[in-house]
Amino acid sequence: MSTQKLDSIKDNALAAFKAAPSSKDLYDLKVQYLGKNGSLTEIMKEMASLSKEEKPLFGKKVNEVKQLLEGAYLEAEEALKKKEISAKMSAEELDLTLPSYTRSRGAQHPVYMVVDEIFQIMSRLGYSVRTGPLIEKDYYNFEALNIPADHPARDMQDTFFIEKNPDILLRTHTSSVQVRVMEKTQPPIRMIMPGRVFRNEAISARSHCFFHQIEGLYIDKNVSFADLKQTLLFFAKEYFGTETQIRLRPSYFPFTEPSAEMDISCTCKGKGCNLCKYTGWLEILGCGMVDPNVLDFCNIDSKTYSGFAFGMGIERIALLKYQVKDIRIYSENDIRFLRQFSSVL
Repeated sequence: MSTQKLDSIKDNALAAFKAAPSSKDLYDLKVQYLGKNGSLTEIMKEMASLSKEEKPLFGKKVNEVKQLLEGAYLEAEEALKKKEISAKMSAEELDLTLPSYTRSRGAQHPVYMVVDEIFQIMSRLGYSVRTGPLIEKDYYNFEALNIPADHPARDMQDTFFIEKNPDILLRTHTSSVQVRVMEKTQPPIRMIMPGRVFRNEAISARSHCFFHQIEGLYIDKNVSFADLKQTLLFFAKEYFGTETQIRLRPSYFPFTEPSAEMDISCTCKGKGCNLCKYTGWLEILGCGMVDPNVLDFCNIDSKTYSGFAFGMGIERIALLKYQVKDIRIYSENDIRFLRQFSSVL
């Protein structure tokens, strides 16, 4: 008797699912037959009156019917959705041949667009990317870079220290990543290190208390200043154009010796303009040969290996590339400014 009743439930449910006029009616039928208090649940209660031999066979058949009805419900649901969508489209007289609405798409921040461009150039010379922590130890930020506690060069970088632990600070340059790389990697080393840095400086159109740097490091045997010059000349011509010229001016950095600052020729081609302050040159980075003391700090034999390092402010490069006159705009998230870099044509 239970088997006949189960077959009847199956046939009635299949027919009802197929004939349901709407999604709501179909759902009501699902509750009626497959719900917690539905027909299949009720018939399972009749198993108590069956013999031990009949119970497993009946239970198996109930599961088969349940799976069949669940599949039939899904098919009916899909068919109704298509039918309802078609009816809605007909009612609204939608024309699918019309062009779609243009949707705004986001784009990379201009600072990170510059980082990507620099990496694409330097990767062709074999450089890979390495990053490090923003909150740094005094050792990595200063001491291992040939800047001991009493060194006057610390005054060049107004540092944000953590009050409860003066040994912990917000890094003032990505040179700290160079130390971490050299500690764990034996030469040859060819890396670039991008990232955000922090300095306790007044915020103005030309400076900020946080900004981005990207630094390069090359350590190997017989590396010379000529290698540094050719690397920077290659970068400048690739990034700013083949007519770009560079000049290196002697400078001082405690972790490189000799040290230099690099200028590129201005787009005014020496005629003089507001951008270059009528000098015909624009300063973009600092560089030099890695000081032997830094190599020794990182357990690299300074008598066998030599190398060079260079670093530049990303915002400064972005100011030149996109002809922006105020560095603050890069961190203000003004949608009018950011939309200029949207990928939508």
